[in-house]
Amino acid sequence: MNFLAHLYLSDNDDQLMIGNFIADSVKGSMFKNYPEGIAKGIKLHRAIDFYSDNHPVFLQSVIRLRPAYRKYAGVVVDIFYDHFLAKNWKDYSEKPLKQYADEVHSLMMKNIFIMPDNSLMFLKYAMRTNRMVSYATIEGIGETLYGMSRRTTFKSNMELSVNNLKENYPLFENEFREFFEEARMFAVEWIKNH
Repeated sequence: MNFLAHLYLSDNDDQLMIGNFIADSVKGSMFKNYPEGIAKGIKLHRAIDFYSDNHPVFLQSVIRLRPAYRKYAGVVVDIFYDHFLAKNWKDYSEKPLKQYADEVHSLMMKNIFIMPDNSLMFLKYAMRTNRMVSYATIEGIGETLYGMSRRTTFKSNMELSVNNLKENYPLFENEFREFFEEARMFAVEWIKNH
């Protein structure tokens, strides 16, 4: 899952949200350099990634894309799943997505002093492009995939994956819904037990 789902699975806990947001920029045991709640958010992010990467429904989506996008298939599915979360946001939250995004941006801006440079750069980009809200549209994720494709070391063709999404839209959406219900339960249990 990409950053919208990670934030959502942080259970509206500010510290967990910050940790979850910066996690990809915090390598190895460097999480120990952060306050306990933020470190827990970093570990939650890693646990969610491991859970996702090994979940049979998530893997179905990945396998469908692997012939065309090889090692980037999982990244593409992460973006697709954030699209379905944003598109169906009202099914998961009473708060409108725009309001949620504004509140997340505000929280993160109040905590920029703790962010690694990569996370801060991404935050500014996400705010400038209204990334969370734009995920609700195919055009929005198309822009995201195009930008990501430009930054890969090897030719990924991720920008073309929007066509795969359109061709198999109900299938990907059903897989997302099945997976996300289980991912929500996983995150709740993980937070409670750690």
